[in-house]
Amino acid sequence: MSDPMLRLAGVEKGYNRGRVGEVLVLQGVNLEVRRGEMVALVAPSGAGKSTLLHIAGLLDSADSGTVAIGGKDVTGLSDRRRTAVRRREVGFVYQFHHLLPEFTALENIVLPQLADGVARGAAEARAEALLTEVGVAARAGHRPAAMSGGEQQRVAFCRALANRPGLLLADEPTGNLDPGTADQVFGALERLVRGEGLAALIATHNLELAARMDRVVRLDQGRVV
Repeated sequence: MSDPMLRLAGVEKGYNRGRVGEVLVLQGVNLEVRRGEMVALVAPSGAGKSTLLHIAGLLDSADSGTVAIGGKDVTGLSDRRRTAVRRREVGFVYQFHHLLPEFTALENIVLPQLADGVARGAAEARAEALLTEVGVAARAGHRPAAMSGGEQQRVAFCRALANRPGLLLADEPTGNLDPGTADQVFGALERLVRGEGLAALIATHNLELAARMDRVVRLDQGRVV
């Protein structure tokens, strides 16, 4: 069996909370996610889901333990090399879409590809294909303010996958949507993940959506159970 796309081993993270002293948010976390697999990460607010995702995506560093992406240990990389790994291997989606308001849906997906050296024609073709896959091709020329919340989030998924990463990390991607829209948006996300053969780790409070994924892992007092 091939190496997992994401492997966390013995990951620990604490923060100094003044008079309280150091509070351990993550304790000895071990977790693997393979290509083609959707894993739900479930925990109460403040339990460390976002911290875990940030460490997995090299936006933050663990105090101890190792992180491997694509079978390569990326724990001790320099900031420059961490940025390069993030750009090529990791796609992020957050609860709020964070699209650039002055650019159209298509342009929001084209820009990260141009930054990675992709020719404009190829970048636009990739953006159009992704928008078609999630059912918002008709909104390609619209800016975010002219789109619904569900449409904006689908564009955010496309942007996250623009550079063909192997790993998708999503932090409550349907958290600000009504149940019907959340179901539609999750369906679009699932099609992208399956179609692209991604490893996906998705933090969610929605237990119905979590049950539709391949596995559910829970954070309990800083440990994955």
